[in-house]
Parts: sequence; C-alpha cells; structure tokens
Amino acid sequence: MADDVAVRRSLPRPAPAMLWLLVLWAALGVAVAFKLAPLQAWSAAGLGLLLLVLFDAARVLQRPTPRVQRRIPDTCGRSASSVRSPWDLESDAHRQRLDVFDLHPGGWRMHGLPRRLQLRPGEAASFDYHLSASARGDFRFEGVQLRLHSPLRLWWHSRVAGVEQAVRVFPNFAPLARFAMFSADQASRLVGAHLRRRRGEGTDFHQMREYRIGDSMRQIDWKATARARRLISREYQDEKNQQLVLLLDTGRRLLARDGEMAHFDHVLDASLVVAYLALRQGDAVGLLASGGASCWVPPRRGVGAIDELLRASYALQPQPVATDFLAAATELSLRQRRRSLVMMVTNLRDEDMDDVLAAVQMLRKRHLVCVASLREGSLDSALGETVQDLSQAIRAGATAQYLEQRNAAHEALRNHGVMVLDVACDKLAASLVEKYLSVKRDGLL
Repeated sequence: MADDVAVRRSLPRPAPAMLWLLVLWAALGVAVAFKLAPLQAWSAAGLGLLLLVLFDAARVLQRPTPRVQRRIPDTCGRSASSVRSPWDLESDAHRQRLDVFDLHPGGWRMHGLPRRLQLRPGEAASFDYHLSASARGDFRFEGVQLRLHSPLRLWWHSRVAGVEQAVRVFPNFAPLARFAMFSADQASRLVGAHLRRRRGEGTDFHQMREYRIGDSMRQIDWKATARARRLISREYQDEKNQQLVLLLDTGRRLLARDGEMAHFDHVLDASLVVAYLALRQGDAVGLLASGGASCWVPPRRGVGAIDELLRASYALQPQPVATDFLAAATELSLRQRRRSLVMMVTNLRDEDMDDVLAAVQMLRKRHLVCVASLREGSLDSALGETVQDLSQAIRAGATAQYLEQRNAAHEALRNHGVMVLDVACDKLAASLVEKYLSVKRDGLL
C-alpha cells in the first residue's frame, strides 16, 4: 500500500465539448461566407471561444491532483480466479470529475476499469476492480493514470500519480491453503490420488492395540496376546524423515501449452502439491530445476518449508534450450548424498532416451528414481477425431507413430527398473501423490 509522492503530467487535450464548439464556430463561418451573418459576429465568437478555452485550460492545470492510495498485496497467486485491487481517492477543496485507470502489468486480464468518478470537496471515494495474473514472476504497477475534466468540460488533463509497486506472482497456492484444513490422507484424496491400503500397514512401529476385524494375521503380537488373554495387534505407520527431491525440467520441452497454461506451470503446481503433502507426512523435500532457468533448494522438513520452495521457484520460466539431463543428474548427485526419492518431471521424447537413461542410471546408484513424462492433451484429441480426408488421415497416422515411439521410450526405462508415469497435465498432481504414497507404503526407500 503506497501514497502518491510524485505526479507526472502531460499537456491538456481537447475534450468532445470543445470539438462541438469548434464545429459551431465553423458553421458560423459558413453562414458568414454566404452572407447570412456579419463577419464581426464570427470574429467576436472566435475571440470569445479562445478566451473561454484558455480560461478553462488554466483552471484544469491549476487543479490539484487527487490523493491516490492503492491497496493491493505485494504477493498474489496465479490462478484462474481474479484478485481485487481496491483504491482510495480523495479530493482537496475542489469538486472534480475524473476518469481512473490503473497502469497494471501488460497481459493481465482486467475487469472494472476505466472508472469515472465525481469527487466533492474533501470527499474520499473507494472502489475496486478485478485482475487476473497471466504468468508467474516479478511485475510492477507503474502508477495510476488520472484524466481530469476541466470545469467547463473543454479539456482533458492526463496525470500519472502514485508510486510504482512491485508485485510477486506465485504459483497457484490455493490448493495448498485448502489442504491445510485436512489431514495428509484426506488432502491426498482431495487432489485425486487413490491408494488402497490396509489399516495398520507401514514400516515404523506406531502402537499396540486390540485386534480389529480386517487386521492381517501378521499384525498379531502373540506374546502380548498371551499376556492380555485377548488378541493384540501391532499398528505400523509410514516411515518419516525420508527425503523427496523434485527434479524439474526447465528446457524447451516444457514450453508446450495445454489451454492457457504452459506445461511448466502444470509441473510447478503439481510439484508444490506433492511437496506440501510430503512435508505434512514428516519428510524433507528439496527441489532442483535444471535445463533453462535453474535453482537448488536443499531438502527441508516442516510445513513451513513450503514457503522456501515457493520463494525459490515462483519466477522460474522454461527456456528454449535443450536440457542436459546428464548434467542435471551429476549436479543432484553431488548436492544430495542421502538416499532420496527423486521425481524427475519432464516431457520425454524418444530422441532424449540416451541422455535420460544415462542420467537415471547415475541417480539410481544412490536414489530411487521416478520419471514423470507429460503427455500433450492435443495428442489424445487428434486420435479421437473422425478421419474424413487425406490430411486428417496423415495427421492421425503421424500422431499414432509419435505415441508409439514415446511408449517405446517409456518401456525402455521400465525395462531398466525405473518407475515411469505417462500422464496428462490435469492428472499430474494426482499421479505424483499416488506414486509418492505407494513408495512410502511399500517401504521402498
């Protein structure tokens, strides 16, 4: 929130009322030309119009600029919903009519501007409008453009008031705020993950309790049963304090788009969801971005670590460069010594196979690796279309061949013992959460 400390002014511009007066004066000139009116009347009207215009211009130039106060948070999330941008404007000792427009970042969707206001002397007006951030990163609001109307409505005077304001747009953290109200298991079901597990399964001993219908025979503690003279079961829980590292591709593969969002936005949103749930489970989560833009966040425990992940990743953008997967694996191997579940998220192509396979084999010497490969929604749409002509048949054949090569690349990784997820963007979060929970359930780490 900031008060205006500087005002940028431009020269006054004619308003429509002045143009109508000039038209009337020109019509009087036509009447003079046809000797329907004396020349002195046209000259006197012109002189009077000139004095009136100059007087009105002087008045609008002397008008003080209304005090402007923007009330918008310094951080917001990129999401489909809009955010409110409230405003307070206050006039001094003059009645003012003005138009207001916010110089918001270009490309953002906006609704509710420009706004026309009537301010009485000493009156303050408040209003808001709605904005939707189009991308993540750092942005600036360059001030507020005010268009003052002169007292006689002959001039418009444009001024830019207020200070510039920096705004950071984070990934869509609305799901994270929603998950905070639920347990980790409930949140995993909310995101769409479905995992069958029997009660009491896990790898760490949790407690002893009476036998319940549905417990397996392996859970029964026969010594405790003999002492208590009733069936006693051991209950286990998933092991905690394990490590999850998200390896995100920021190269050219993630520039592809599904709808309004780039693949990397889907990747980042889904990665933050699985990171948050892993932190809720008591594990430590780290992040390595490599390919284009890069960053490294060492694994941290505690739900508060999600803030560090958000701050480190909110401005990451994919770049039109080829990702060196082997270099990324080498960097991760040097930085992360403790055994971890490494989730590599990319858009795998058959031409990447040699590099990806070498990277995965390097990581598997110490870590458990899962490769999540995004699938473009347009591929499924192309296969589902009805073929009616030669061009559509060629397109369907090319799509089928591409998907066959893609599946072959995935099978090659699976044959080397690598967990592979072939998933569409809208299912990525659920698939990552399911795989993470299945790894925990099976005690693979």
